[in-house]
Amino acid sequence: MGIHGRDERQMKALTGLSQGQFDHLLPVFSDIYGATPQQHYEEGVASGTRRRKPGGGTKGQWPTMTEKLLCVLSYYKTYPTFDGLGTQCDMARSKANEHLHKLSPIFYDTLVSLARMPYRECSTPDDGKAAVQGIDQLIIDATERAYRRSQEEAKQREHDSGKKKSIRGRTR
Repeated sequence: MGIHGRDERQMKALTGLSQGQFDHLLPVFSDIYGATPQQHYEEGVASGTRRRKPGGGTKGQWPTMTEKLLCVLSYYKTYPTFDGLGTQCDMARSKANEHLHKLSPIFYDTLVSLARMPYRECSTPDDGKAAVQGIDQLIIDATERAYRRSQEEAKQREHDSGKKKSIRGRTR
């Protein structure tokens, strides 16, 4: 595979993690990756669609778990096209896409099991308070978007921000 960090600086540039952080993440990722085929097998047997036991079929291109995790981390660090990711990981664009979509849920589960996944949605004010508890500073990035105004006057007043110009600078 093409992604190999020669030193600490290059490892951080490629993945966003130090070698120590990567080494901490790797065993958990490996464990979850190893449990995934058995889980899919049991689901397939229950639904009646499974034909062979886990481990059957052709073997994948990546020989090590390290290379799988490096590829996922480098993708999420730089968001290259699948052509670029395939070149980095020594595989075709279609295989890079296939592998990333297979490995991303495993990476997500790894972050969840290590309690490193941040809150993404807060449906109540209490959820929001719990999400920011212990944080000294909070930065909220809010982008104004165009809104299609209702034709009903009462609803127009309800959603009116009071601004005289739209996002593009034209008057309403």
